[in-house]
Amino acid sequence: MSISESIATFDPPFLASGEVVLRPLFEADADGPYPSWLNDAEVCRYNRHHAYPYTREMAREWIRGIPGRGDLVLAVTLADNGVHVGNVSLQQFDAQARSAEFAILIGDRGAWGRGLGRTSAELLVAHGFDTLNLHRISCGTTEDNAAMRSIAEGLGMTREGVRREAAFHEGHYVDVVEYGLLAHEFRNTRA
Repeated sequence: MSISESIATFDPPFLASGEVVLRPLFEADADGPYPSWLNDAEVCRYNRHHAYPYTREMAREWIRGIPGRGDLVLAVTLADNGVHVGNVSLQQFDAQARSAEFAILIGDRGAWGRGLGRTSAELLVAHGFDTLNLHRISCGTTEDNAAMRSIAEGLGMTREGVRREAAFHEGHYVDVVEYGLLAHEFRNTRA
């Protein structure tokens, strides 16, 4: 079996629900569509990835560095065919506070609007609280990123505040909305 076949059929799935399988991100993913997402202005509309050209070698280097950073970065793949459509992560772990920051990118435009981001977010946040024993998971997004705000609110995250004009977006400064979710809040929403 080739590495691409192994990636597409990562078995058993690390985390899975419905149409989504989350699996480790492999260096070989850099040979697929992943680097092109970060060169697509529309895909990167609400993040900073599109500031400089992104190459396959840059993607490989970033993937190789994941273990050293201690982040949990997973590929979002389709359950029926293993196609890599995005990435989801818990990063910036704080061991003392038992906290992490949530991030997601659905890079394949054909996967937009199908609820894959929400399903992926639910899987990873549950893993963060249930398996990694986190106390708090947070995220931030620009005020105009309705999709990310919807995911955060759908997870039960509380809007905790606004960092005024904290990001430069499409030629002007915009506010960044901060969200947070505590373990007991997450468990109460599932009960």
